[in-house]
Amino acid sequence: MDELSVKALLEDLKKSDESVRDRATTELWRTWFNQKGDYGMQILRRSQVSQDAGDVRHALDLLTKLISDAPDFAEAWNRRAVLHYTQGNYKKSLHDCETVLKLNPVHFGALHGLGLCYAALGEYRSAIRAFRRALEIQPFALVNQKLILECTARLS
Repeated sequence: MDELSVKALLEDLKKSDESVRDRATTELWRTWFNQKGDYGMQILRRSQVSQDAGDVRHALDLLTKLISDAPDFAEAWNRRAVLHYTQGNYKKSLHDCETVLKLNPVHFGALHGLGLCYAALGEYRSAIRAFRRALEIQPFALVNQKLILECTARLS
């Protein structure tokens, strides 16, 4: 997908029509997952199957190899960040989220993940900043609005 199409989808995330936002969100995720074609998608799927089956080590190995083969594949870094987060490895997840954002600064999923990691580490101000950055891209994302309120409450 070309840069102009991505910009149009990012603008659609800000529209009041929920169906337009949902379509744009789905299309952006599809674009990100398909960045490396069939090879990348196949490895991402295999990793998810392994994770769902409880074989976290194999899922992590697959993602790490994919990152080694395609270090510019933002979604591989993002999937590994999610895996680290689910295992309570918040600092590793933070690192991977930051890499995603270097590769794809509008990756609202990585911004959300960054916020979740900071919140899990008790760094609520940093979490709020990450959730606010995510809201700049996806202003109708209620989950991020709710998490900002929860983190703000924990500061007082």
